[in-house]
Amino acid sequence: MMDENALIHVEVVYALPHEQKVFELAVASDLTVQEIIEQSGVLESYPEIDLRQNKVGVYSRNVKLDATVRDKDRIEIYRPLLADPKEIRRKRAQQAKNS
Repeated sequence: MMDENALIHVEVVYALPHEQKVFELAVASDLTVQEIIEQSGVLESYPEIDLRQNKVGVYSRNVKLDATVRDKDRIEIYRPLLADPKEIRRKRAQQAKNS
């Protein structure tokens, strides 16, 4: 049985168009995704992140802020989409049809 207070190693990642910032941490295994993000320092470095708005995930799978993680997990903070991908595809299809 694993000690609930054992330390695990995780990464918190935030990517911008021309930069990716990785915060490596050793944290208690019972912390939530939100608590780990808050401890990482990413919110101080990037004040535009709003955990009420930005989606988060672990290895590209969306998770809730109250989820827990495992050793060597990568917590990702996603930026909001600037455009709806479906709408972009629709416009490209229409342009190709008109060409």
